[in-house]
Amino acid sequence: MSQNILIVGATSGIAEALARRYANEHAKLFLVARNTSKLEVMATDLIARGAAEVQVFAMDANNSDLISQMIETAWKSFGAIDIALIAHGTLPEQLLAESDVSYAIAEFRNNAESVIACLTLLAQSFEKQGKGVIAVIGSVAGDRGRASNYLYGSAKAAIDTYASGLRARLFAVGVHVLTIKPGFVATPMTANLNLPARLTVTPDRVAKDIQLAIVKRKDVLYTPWFWGLIMLIIRCVPISIFKRLKF
Repeated sequence: MSQNILIVGATSGIAEALARRYANEHAKLFLVARNTSKLEVMATDLIARGAAEVQVFAMDANNSDLISQMIETAWKSFGAIDIALIAHGTLPEQLLAESDVSYAIAEFRNNAESVIACLTLLAQSFEKQGKGVIAVIGSVAGDRGRASNYLYGSAKAAIDTYASGLRARLFAVGVHVLTIKPGFVATPMTANLNLPARLTVTPDRVAKDIQLAIVKRKDVLYTPWFWGLIMLIIRCVPISIFKRLKF
């Protein structure tokens, strides 16, 4: 049976890879992003790959009024949504965030507040529906604040905590919440970073893990799997030592 998939931040690397996988399974896709032209190109590609139907909705996720309109349109278009993925976000420049308060606040809002707004409003619709999966992309960076990216990490930590509470709330009504914590992924967002090759994977690898985690109803997904072990070690490092590390 064809699934109905809603993706916010659909033009991001991981989201697009996941959309292609669902298109191969003849799913119906409701794609949300800011760039209309990219959405239309993506929709054409997904139809060619086998998607049963593709609808697009141009939106800046920082506009909470548009989020409500988007969700209403998605449900009207497909009647029900089986899976919703929230995948939008940016990678802030840590040094700039340390010197520019306005920039820091704007980036936190984009990476945390707008995501929480999407989660809140999606939860209302899924709760009424009484089934489905809400998946949200966090990051391993949210597990512990590091000197090199603690603005980004704090935003992802906020999402992690919010999703944890939402998971407990929606479990009682049959709705599942999945938090996705990727490590290093080769996407346009990370193109300017010098990532370690052995720890860096393709968006499709992450998308494959996400699909499987949704099927298995996992609560938290570290992807690739070894990031769970890496972050366990990092969380266990004593503060007296950790504060001296510069990674």
